[in-house]
Formats: sequence, C-alpha cells, structure tokens
Amino acid sequence: MIDQSFIAPVTDAFGQAQQWLFEVWVQPLAFSMGLGNFLEDAYAGTGWLLVGLIQLLIMLCLIGPLQWWRPVERMVDRASVRVDICYTLMHRLGLFQVAMFFSVEPLLDMAFGQARLSGLDGVQLDALMAPYWPGITDTAWAGFVLYLLVFDLLGYWTHRGQHHINKWWALHAVHHSQRQMTMWSDNRNHLLDSIIVDVIIALTARLIGVPPGQFVAVVALTQLVENLAHANARIGFGWLGERLLVGPRFHRLHHGIGVGHEGSAIGTLGGCNFAVLFPLWDMLFGTARFDGQFAPTGIRDQLPLHGARDYGAGFWRQQWLGLKRLLTYEA
Repeated sequence: MIDQSFIAPVTDAFGQAQQWLFEVWVQPLAFSMGLGNFLEDAYAGTGWLLVGLIQLLIMLCLIGPLQWWRPVERMVDRASVRVDICYTLMHRLGLFQVAMFFSVEPLLDMAFGQARLSGLDGVQLDALMAPYWPGITDTAWAGFVLYLLVFDLLGYWTHRGQHHINKWWALHAVHHSQRQMTMWSDNRNHLLDSIIVDVIIALTARLIGVPPGQFVAVVALTQLVENLAHANARIGFGWLGERLLVGPRFHRLHHGIGVGHEGSAIGTLGGCNFAVLFPLWDMLFGTARFDGQFAPTGIRDQLPLHGARDYGAGFWRQQWLGLKRLLTYEA
C-alpha cells in the first residue's frame, strides 16, 4: 500500500494551485459576469480546470513525443486533427462542464432532492464493502481502487451500448469516423453522446456516494489512459501488459475499419475491445481480441467501395450529420 505521506504533498500543492487559479482568474471573471452567487460551484469548477490543464501538459510532454517517436501512420490530414484538438480543449478546459452545470445538473439535483423527500437515497459503496474489504473506509487508495473498478466496468457496458444500440451508434459514429486517429481523438464525440455518457456517470456517482476528490482522480486517470490508447503510436505492452491495461495496439483494433466495431457484414453492429482501462472486462465477457495489428481506422461505409458516406469534416458538420443520422437512422 502506498504511504499516505506520499500523497499529502501532492494534494496540498493541488489545493494551493486551485486556490491561486480561482482567486486570480476565475473569481474576478465570475464577478464580472454577474455570477457571484455561483462562487462555490466556480471553485469546484476551478479544480476541474486545473486537472484539465495538467492533463494537457502530460499529453504534450509525454504522449505527444511517443507519437513522434513511433507513429503508426504518417500525418496526412492535419485539418481533421485540429478539429479533434478543439473537441479536447472544449472538454478539458471546462466549456462542456459549464454547459452541463447550467442544463443537466439542476435536473439531477431536483430528481435526487425529490427522491430524498420520498425516503430514497443513495448508498456509500465503500461502507457497504467494508465487511469484505478491511480498511477500505480508512485508506484513500483502497477506496480509489474500488471506484476505479466500478466506473471502468460501467464504462465497458456504456461503450458496448454505444455500439449495439442503433440510435446510440448513430451518434457514437462521430468518434469512429476519424481516419487520422491521434491522442486528441478521445474527446471527438457528438455532444449528445457526451451528455448521455456524462449523465450515466453522474447518476452512478451520486447513487454510490463517491467522494468528490476520488471522483476527480478516477475521471482524470481514465481520460489520460484513453488519450494514450488513441495515440498514433506503434506501442505494445507485451503479452501480459496488453491484458492488464488498454493501450494503443488493443484500442486501435477497436477502431479498425470493418474489424473492431462493426459486424461481419456492412450495416451490422458488433465489435471487440470495448474496455476503457482494463481489458479484464473484455476477457470476462468474451469481446477481447489480442491478434490485431495497427490497422487503418474509420468506418467501413466511409470507403468508396461501400458508398463513401460523409461524417463531416468540421465540428458543426459532424454535429449536424450525427443528429440527422439519429432522426433518420440507416445502418
């Protein structure tokens, strides 16, 4: 077990940076926009902003060089990658979270408030697990591991839903239509798809009583691993490593044209390698494949032989075509 004295300086430094960022930038901005009554929420949002900035720094300093060192393919469509960068900045710098705060969060607050008035409330999962996992309520790392596993299992089944429910796939196809996959491609999603996933995660977090600090840590780590998994990097973790953590080779097969996320015939849904962090779930539920190479990415019906379907080159075009597919879905 990792000594708690190791993590204390890190959390203290993060808290000090969050306070500085809030006082110097966020609080004055909130007052200038007439949002002084949201300062408590703005402080919490500053934490997410700081996490996003740290994630971007890690991406640029660690994952980026891996793409330069051992690229899977040469960069030929920089314009599409720039669109993915816009998606990433929108999510990691808090713009999407702000929109969720003013739209979805009030509905969740109202729903859970009504549930509590009716005598219904969530549970504290770590407390429920205490008889079976001694010390889990006393050790932050034990609780973190528990919630990491829970949310990763949730991510696996959510991801399978995105691929097996036709209407949901109509939206999720935005993510898979990227032919030039890079570390920036993780956040390339239809906004409605992102809202659905975030609502599922938020509902689960409230139902099982995840401490805010652990929830932030779980989300941050998960997103960074997803950035690595999407990287344009010819990297494998070896026989054992590939079965312990999702990496670029494992996840690229999931994005492979006609292989990883489509059935045996065009117009059918299926797929493999849905895990977000741990291939364990794919192995348990029979959807794991470890035989793939670094194949081209995209969707089969983008190819001229299968109709050259247009999924949109720019952000707004991708969003519009996703809604159009949702309303008039044809596989």
